Amino acid sequence: MKSSGIRDMSVDELKSRERELRKELFNIEMQYAIGHLENPMRLKLLRREVARVITVTKERELEKGA
Repeated sequence: MKSSGIRDMSVDELKSRERELRKELFNIEMQYAIGHLENPMRLKLLRREVARVITVTKERELEKGA
C-alpha cells in the first residue's frame, strides 16, 4: 500500500494494520528460516510497509501532542 493510502487511515485502523502486518511478517520470516519462502522480495516489502505504518502513526501522535 502506498503511503498516501496509509495517511487516509485513522489511528485505530493504523494500529490494527500494523498488527496484521507484523503477524504476516512473522509467518514469512518463519518460512524464510526453514527454506519454504517462494517470494523473498515479500519480506522486504512487508518490512517497508510496517515502517510506513509506524511512521504515520508516530506523526499523528506527535500532532496530537503539539
